[in-house]
Amino acid sequence: MSTPTTARAIAATAPGPVGAETSFVEIDLDLPALEPHDLLVEVRAVSVNPADVKVRTSFDGGPRVLGFDAAGVVTAVGPDVTAFRVGDEVYYAGSPARPGSNATHQVVDERIVGHKPTTLDFAEAAALPLTTITAWETLFERMGLTADSTGTLLVVAGAGGVGSMVVQLARKLTGVTVIATASRPESREWALSLGAHRVVDHRELREQVSGVNWVFSPFSEGNVETYAEVMAIHGHVVAIDEPEGLDTLPLKSKSQTWTWELMFTRPLFDPESTAQRDLLDETARLVDAGVLRTTMTRKLTPITPENLRAAHEAVEGSAMIGKIVVAAG
Repeated sequence: MSTPTTARAIAATAPGPVGAETSFVEIDLDLPALEPHDLLVEVRAVSVNPADVKVRTSFDGGPRVLGFDAAGVVTAVGPDVTAFRVGDEVYYAGSPARPGSNATHQVVDERIVGHKPTTLDFAEAAALPLTTITAWETLFERMGLTADSTGTLLVVAGAGGVGSMVVQLARKLTGVTVIATASRPESREWALSLGAHRVVDHRELREQVSGVNWVFSPFSEGNVETYAEVMAIHGHVVAIDEPEGLDTLPLKSKSQTWTWELMFTRPLFDPESTAQRDLLDETARLVDAGVLRTTMTRKLTPITPENLRAAHEAVEGSAMIGKIVVAAG
């Protein structure tokens, strides 16, 4: 079977709102020659994250193929690929430096690709990579948690995409007490089902929470003073958002720490690292062992401009529980 040289992709031809005619356009995409560590993947499912929305509304130039999360099948490998072969089922979050996953085929570096969990289908697997990498790096690299760690972790938006994985990983792989924030009955139940010990309303943190050792923050604007108050001395916030003009000075009096987490740091600045492949492979092992579960809560088929637009609308609505996936079939 010959290796395809083009892919059918869905791209934004200009930055704009979700309803713009230019936001989801089918195009023919020339596939690059494979670099030594590249895989060519036939994409079977993708999921949509807030990062996709951000790129769609703010990229330069065009057209821009959107999408990070994907699951699919390897159809060709570069000459130095060692961890995969043609026919392998994989999942990954890609890199903003390359065209996205909303295409029939995608070229991706093997060092940021994991072997898909065997107990999940492609749609269920596509829900996991970006949020799992973010959650894993937050807990085990930024916060430095281990299986022996104790204390209290506050997971803001515990029913969201990343929050859902932070709750699962913290509950299953550490000894910390996990408190999630959620305000609706359905999001509270979701967070509890994933392993949260307690769920509190984010609007009542000062009244319900104290002595927190770690905070995971996807929504930091206006919350720094609250975090400083509810955290213990030497508390540690890890944030994934980027509010303009953020002032972290309220953390000083208790010698508290603010750290950023961006899961694209390794693909962009440490491309030879296999750490993300390793953690995705370990995640697959944990999923197949029944320790972790997919966070897919909604699936659309097939992968069309209309369904991708609907998925972006759902993510922009800020009421998502878990993840939305768009699958080929």
